[in-house]
Order: sequence, then C-alpha cells, then structure tokens
Amino acid sequence: MSKYDVIVLGSGPGGYVAAIRASQLGLKTAVIEKENLGGVCLNWGCIPTKALLKSAQVFDYLKHAEDYGLSVENPDKDFTKVVKRSRNVAEGMSKGVQFLMKKNKIDVIDGFGTLKTGKKISVEGKDGKKDYEANHIIVATGARSRELPNLKQDGEKIIGYRQAMNLPKQPKSMIIVGSGAIGVEFAHFYNAMGTEVTIVEFLPNLVPVEDEDVSKQFEKSFKKAGIKVMTNSSVESVDTSGDGVKAKVKTKKGEETLEAEIVLSAVGIKTNIENIGLEAVGIKTDKDKILVNDWYQTNIPGYYAIGDVTPGPALAHVASAEGIICVEKIAGMKVEALDYGNIPGCTYATPEIASVGMTEKQAKEAGYELKIGKFPFSASGKASAAGTKDGFVKVIYDAKYGEWLGCHMIGAGVTDMIAEAVLGRKLETTGHEVLKAVHPHPTMSEAVMEATAAAYDEVIHL
Repeated sequence: MSKYDVIVLGSGPGGYVAAIRASQLGLKTAVIEKENLGGVCLNWGCIPTKALLKSAQVFDYLKHAEDYGLSVENPDKDFTKVVKRSRNVAEGMSKGVQFLMKKNKIDVIDGFGTLKTGKKISVEGKDGKKDYEANHIIVATGARSRELPNLKQDGEKIIGYRQAMNLPKQPKSMIIVGSGAIGVEFAHFYNAMGTEVTIVEFLPNLVPVEDEDVSKQFEKSFKKAGIKVMTNSSVESVDTSGDGVKAKVKTKKGEETLEAEIVLSAVGIKTNIENIGLEAVGIKTDKDKILVNDWYQTNIPGYYAIGDVTPGPALAHVASAEGIICVEKIAGMKVEALDYGNIPGCTYATPEIASVGMTEKQAKEAGYELKIGKFPFSASGKASAAGTKDGFVKVIYDAKYGEWLGCHMIGAGVTDMIAEAVLGRKLETTGHEVLKAVHPHPTMSEAVMEATAAAYDEVIHL
C-alpha cells in the first residue's frame, strides 16, 4: 500500500493549492481526482465563464462602435466558436495545473476516492480498486448545481451551469431561476449574445446578498440592457412536454406562465459529500456541510475538509486560503485563522459587482454610528472616457474610530478594485488614511478615495 504524508481528495482551487503548499513544505503528497485537474472552477466555473463574458464584452463593444467614433458594419457572432474558445481556455488552465503537479512532484491518482478508517482511501480507477494511506487526509470534493424538487434538470430543456456553458446552439429565449452570481453572469452573457432572457428571483432584490443600493442599481442596469426581471417570484412548475418549456411563476400579482426554449436553474449548489465514506469513518456533518474547526480538522483525527464542503463561503479564493492554512497547520507552522468577515465577493456580469465587509443594513443592525459615502462613476473622468458610467463606489466607516466596515462597488472593472478595501481592512486602515492616500488620476480606483471624501464631507468632484 502506497503511503503519503498528505492525500488530498479533489483537485479544485482548494485541493490543488493545498497539495502544492504541502509539497513546498516537504510533505510527500498525492491528489485524487475523478475527472479533470482544477475541478469545477477551472473546468466548468470561474475561468470558462469569464471567457464567455469576455466574448460578450467584445461583441457589445462592436455593437456600440459608433459611440467611440468607429465604424463596424453588421457585427455578428459565431456562438459555437464563442463556446469553443471558452472550452480551450479551460483546457489550457487544466493543463497548467498538470504542469504544477509535476513541478511540485505531486502524485496524481485518477479515480473516485472513498474514505476508510485508519487514514486510508480506496480509489476506484480504470484498473480497478487500490488502497492508499496517509498521515493526513484532506477532503476537497467541492460542489455541484443544486436541484429543486419542482425543477429537475434533464440536461436539455432544464439545465444547470455545466450545460449552460456548453450548449450546442444558442437558444432564442431562456428563463433563469435564481439571481446569485451564476444566474446573473449567464443572464448577461446570453442577453449580450441576443437571447431573450428572463430572471426569476424569489427574494425582493437581484443579487440579494449585496448591499441594497448595489442591488437596486444592478436591477436598473439589467432592465436597461433588455433583461426581464421578476423579483418576489418563484417557479412553481415547469412543463417540458412541448417544443420548449412553460414555467408557471407565482408572483405577488398572481400566477403567470412564461414560455422559453430553455430554463437554467441557478438556485445554488449542493456539496459533493455523498458516497465518499464520511459515515463509515464517523466524520460529522450538518446541513450538507462537513464540520471543521479553525484549522479545518474534522472530529476524527487525521481527517480534514476545506472549500465548498465546509460551512464557509463557497468561493474559489476561500477554498485556496483554507487549503494553505490547513496544510501549514499540519506542518507545524504558526498560522492565523481565516477572517471570514474580510472575504471579498465578486460578480462578473455587466456591470460588475465587488464587495467586502458589512452592508449598510448589517452595520446599522450591529449598532455602529456610521459615516457613509458614495461616488458615482458618472462623475469619474476615466469612466466617462471609457463609456462606462453606470455604477458607484460606496464606503461604510465607523464614525467613532474610522474603522472601514464595508465597501461595495458596482461598475466596470470593480472586481479588480476591491482588493484595496480587503487589504485596507486587513491592515486596520481608517477612513482618514484612505482619504489622505493619493490615488492616481484618471482611474476608476480613485472613486474609493472620492467616496471616502464624501463620507467625511470633503468630496471635491461631486
């Protein structure tokens, strides 16, 4: 039986990062993967969706070339080639992970792994079953698209994100159920490509986890782009017996029937914790999640879990951070527990959304006296020059000490700007320090300084 210091079950952004860090620390490491290295993020999530969204952005620029003094006659797209480019990008990233495994001398074991007692894993591969042993086993099996009982995915007329990324032809119309990051990113992509899109959201606002001001601006932008938005609504049933689909939607005004070619279910994720041996080993779970401590240890010594299978936010960058902390603790290093209150969230539709920390509502409920500033991109020279004036930056500070409680952005490129707020909060920066830090002009990022100036009644350009 092969023996390792660390075996990681799953090779997504949690698993492969944990494996590389373990190898860097001198631990003999293996990764078990049943499908493609890189997991959902690299192959069916974060990366290929961004490739699709880039094609949508370029197509949108072509359609609005005259706004920039340019002439492009009859711009069109080849949907098949757009999808193919996305798949090629994903394939390239997966090959990059293969290279990293070789570079770091990590053994890659192909197959489906099942946990056993005694720190063992049985792997069902092409050549049958084989057992492996390790001092430390890390579960990083990720998650998949969640199915609702009344919205069963058939892969053709009712689809999840995987099929939405790889459709053989572009649908003329689509109903998207759920307006989290997955739902709105696909809504933007398909709308930009020319599909008639309707979003159905159960809660009162699109992107409901975001600050309410951001949600309201986002809904305005989506409606302006021609996307039909139905909030406070739920899909009760879907009839797929005809050529397309008929969805019965319950609204505040009563029941409405929507017709489309395809329904995309984007109602969240379901963790991949079935049939991997958790029960046999005795590992505790609760509400579809593996229970862990600050160092990602389960209740059974020698077994750990990171990423989407644990109670933290289901984000790639969170899984990577958890993997590094877990392995460094295993190696005996002095490590700091992850601060889940300072995790940035990003949505890559148009306009983009990025946020970190408390929303205004959360900060008020926590009892803080607040200083709040907003700076619209309509007052930004860079945004005006770029033709991307939708959106704003909103900052929330504690009035007493100047603590940066939250930062919420909506607009072009804001997912690349949010790191300033994450770092500032990590370093316990105050509002006055942000205000006095000189930001370059003209940039989108100077809106952070301007919003801070607005919070302290010192705004110049508004």
